[in-house]
Amino acid sequence: QAWIGGIRAGSVASCGNHVKASCRWIAFNAEAAGVLGIVPLECEDGGKRTVSQLCCHSDVVTDFDFSPFDQLLLATGSADETVKVWRLPESSQDMPSGAGLTLGPGGHPLDMLQFHPTADGVLAWEGWQPQPLAALDSHGDQLQSLAWKGDGRLLGTSCK
Repeated sequence: QAWIGGIRAGSVASCGNHVKASCRWIAFNAEAAGVLGIVPLECEDGGKRTVSQLCCHSDVVTDFDFSPFDQLLLATGSADETVKVWRLPESSQDMPSGAGLTLGPGGHPLDMLQFHPTADGVLAWEGWQPQPLAALDSHGDQLQSLAWKGDGRLLGTSCK
């Protein structure tokens, strides 16, 4: 067990995830809109963790997720109506200055995103294609959660 202190996370009014971890990185909403704090999961020299900033979007980051197939691949969604996919470095090198892929704008702020649990390369869109694979009918209110069934055959959603 470990405790990580001294991290100043932002307060975000969205239903997405605000802290996520891969086997290498911890990501969290920073105080500035559109920015994630990125900290290594393991301590570096001297037992210290350095928080890096990833400037992701022009508006609030509403949700983000690490790929279950590639622990350096991070997808971010935002109120700026885009999804961006980032390749993080192996260690605490400089964070990328630009996304490897940008999807959108989609016409609506993005509330939630999640990688498919069994299909490598599927997010809200099919692989690296700019067109959505499917569009869900309107829920009538704010989407609050989504989850894939473990085998990836079903997607469940809920709203207010």
